[in-house]
Amino acid sequence: MLYEHLGARPRIHDTAVVAPTAVISGDVEIGPNCQVLHGAVITAEGGPITLGEHVIVMENALIRATAANSVHIGAHTLVGTLASIAGATVGEEVFFASGARIFNGALVGDRCEVRVNAIVHRRAVLPAGTVVPIGWVAVGDPVQLLSPDREAEISAAQPDLDFPGHVFGVDRDTPDLMVQLTERYASSLARHADDRLIGG
Repeated sequence: MLYEHLGARPRIHDTAVVAPTAVISGDVEIGPNCQVLHGAVITAEGGPITLGEHVIVMENALIRATAANSVHIGAHTLVGTLASIAGATVGEEVFFASGARIFNGALVGDRCEVRVNAIVHRRAVLPAGTVVPIGWVAVGDPVQLLSPDREAEISAAQPDLDFPGHVFGVDRDTPDLMVQLTERYASSLARHADDRLIGG
């Protein structure tokens, strides 16, 4: 299903194939010979999304741009089932395995592999050819690859993460953080009320 969002319509190359149960919303450009499979969601929430040629987006993957962080995915990249990419720049020939999570502001170089359930945190920079092992976490610039049991080191490596501030515009020290966060985010998401279905 294709949706116009905030006045922008998806642009899909004639050679790309988008499954009828995928959702493509807003300022999204899908390049030549891309494949977007069933249940995938590609949604431009105020920032653009571009997929280079021969990008494959597997079932139930999520790609989301924001006003602060657009998404670019380079050619010959595979986004695995249940993977999510939010506001990141991705090079060419990258492999995101099932359940990989890529957060806002991350830079993933050419020919990287982010394996099953691995995480690339906000603003992490993966040089070309980096492999993030199954379930591990990539943080920082220069990047550190840490096993999930090293939570203290993961936290120490990202002192400026400020996820609520950067993504939702709410200071982490706000006493009613979740009240402020959900009210602001709901207001932003309510812009979908005016979306228009433009094609199957």
